[in-house]
Amino acid sequence: MTDQSKPAMTMREIREGLGHVEPGQPEPIVQATRYTVNCLPEDGIDSHVFEITVEYRGDNRWAVKRHSQCLAADGTWDYEMRPSERDDDWLDAHRFDLDTALKLAKEAAPKVTVNGFTVADALRMAQQRKEAGRG
Repeated sequence: MTDQSKPAMTMREIREGLGHVEPGQPEPIVQATRYTVNCLPEDGIDSHVFEITVEYRGDNRWAVKRHSQCLAADGTWDYEMRPSERDDDWLDAHRFDLDTALKLAKEAAPKVTVNGFTVADALRMAQQRKEAGRG
């Protein structure tokens, strides 16, 4: 049997052979659980206050969040209640598959307002600071 006819080693077999994992030890699971959606650049001074997050809530369901609020399917924002207070109707209105959650977050991001300032205002002020040499 030539080396080419042998089945390729799995990553687990390679790691076990190198002593990086004990035989029979469970393999760690890695999963993305949060996305950030924002119309401002990530290095902008005001970026963090304009961000919307899409956060995993289990069972392939995602929440669209801004601070302590969740976006509902109808486009309204509601405070996220304690888990024991959430009924099935509330969850159905505020939990989505990932593609839908990201779509809703992208639609909502340009509409974020902070202390009366819109995304457009924040972008304009950032440009003015840049032109004045202050960031």
